[in-house]
Amino acid sequence: MNRTRFAARRLAQGLVALLLIVVVNFFLIRAAPGDPAAVMAGEAGAGDAKFVAQLRQQFGLDKPMIEQLGLYLGHVALLDLGQSYRQQRPVADLIAERVPATLLLTGSAFVLSLLLGITLGAWSSSRVGTWSDSLVTTVALIFYATPLFWVALMAVLILSIKLDWLPGFGMATVGQNLSPLGHAIDVAQHLVLPAVTLALFYMAIYARMTRTSMLEVSRMDFVKTARAKGVPRGRIWRVHILRNALLPIITLAGIQAGQMVGGAILTETVFAWPGIGRLMFEALLQRDYNLLLGLFLFTAAMVVLFNVLTDVIYTIVDPRIELR
Repeated sequence: MNRTRFAARRLAQGLVALLLIVVVNFFLIRAAPGDPAAVMAGEAGAGDAKFVAQLRQQFGLDKPMIEQLGLYLGHVALLDLGQSYRQQRPVADLIAERVPATLLLTGSAFVLSLLLGITLGAWSSSRVGTWSDSLVTTVALIFYATPLFWVALMAVLILSIKLDWLPGFGMATVGQNLSPLGHAIDVAQHLVLPAVTLALFYMAIYARMTRTSMLEVSRMDFVKTARAKGVPRGRIWRVHILRNALLPIITLAGIQAGQMVGGAILTETVFAWPGIGRLMFEALLQRDYNLLLGLFLFTAAMVVLFNVLTDVIYTIVDPRIELR
């Protein structure tokens, strides 16, 4: 089976999984306590039963659950995610407005975590038993065990409020007429704290896994053979050990790349970053079913897409894998 057919088959399997996720999410959200019609009526200052019933009828919430599911799946098949109850705008438009900010944040954090994690893990594995190995292991364990929201709050309190080194909230400075280059620099300054905060947790995972994987590979026979042939130590660690040790890292990174898009809720909320994670939190508080379903569908699609890409990249990195 060639690589194109392999990718197409993985994509078809992903679409089936995505359909199941859509159905499960639909019933889970409906099972949650709270009524969006009652929330909207309360915000409008009219909580009588007749007005709530009118809102339920307007948004189709009075129909049987199975009928609501059928209508929703029909719209999704046409790439129509419906209207937001709260904001009275298409869900697709609301998501499209927030996606660039989330991709900028998660993409920066993902690249930074990979670079730092692999570098520190490789450095630590080549110095097993030394103080530098203990230092890297301890730092990785601390950031892995520390709650992400606490790291974010400390970053804001110390680096932004107390020391005033970097802006702590938002994506750009409001009310300034900047040139394109000035705007890019301003966004980059706002990006530093949330991106580094989000990257530290994943960096700890990659550092620990890289260290363990490289130590495991270093004990294999082909590495011992390379040492016996007199291959320089640096080349052994770079070419023979690190290259083979990266295979499980690629698998984990591909899975977490999709999860990171929907998992940045805490980071975006603390730093007031205008991404889909913050939008998801707002939709949950407002019981905005359609918006929540659209956001869950988008994040699930990202996970499926990155999983397919990871499978394809894995076959390129390791040609020994059979395409099935």
